[in-house]
Amino acid sequence: MLLNASRLLKYPVLSLHIGGRIAEITELVVDPNNLEIIACRVDGALVGQEFGDILPVNSIREFSQLGIIIDSADDLVESGEILRIKKILDLNFSLLGLKIVTRSNTKVGKVVDFTLDSDDWTVRQVVAERPFLKSFFDPELIISHEHIVEVDDFRIVIDDDKDQKPQPEPVSKPTTNFVNPFRNQDLTPEPTHSTNHDLD
Repeated sequence: MLLNASRLLKYPVLSLHIGGRIAEITELVVDPNNLEIIACRVDGALVGQEFGDILPVNSIREFSQLGIIIDSADDLVESGEILRIKKILDLNFSLLGLKIVTRSNTKVGKVVDFTLDSDDWTVRQVVAERPFLKSFFDPELIISHEHIVEVDDFRIVIDDDKDQKPQPEPVSKPTTNFVNPFRNQDLTPEPTHSTNHDLD
């Protein structure tokens, strides 16, 4: 399922163990080497006291309309507990606000949002706010992942001929192998009954 990163900010984190909300997402931790979301930074009443403030994405059981579902608060870790996450956090990298330029150094805009796939937690598209003069005709530009050539601390470089909106990607439905107690209604369709009566 494709999601805007901005939609996930302040999104609830729900624990199966306690059957309710334990935190909310405050930041997505993006690996600049492959544009994968490897963790979420979270906040909540018990975060920093009893629990850590980092949720690795491999601990997420399901993304639902009610929130992100995990097994328990024990899935929340300290920032230094997992080496790969610590290395990315130490980079202090943020995708938001990066300048976007073409290979020929033409300014395209800056990143104001991005789209991710909740199945594999990779960045699929970046949303660029256009420079002032271009914004009259096209205030936002959507750039697909495959057109990104390079990412560093200050900018994203894209192909020169990809300054256009790509076709939207298909939305895939996530699969689960457990019963989700946060689903409060049965979506199974009711059986239909015939209106014809038996005259025998």
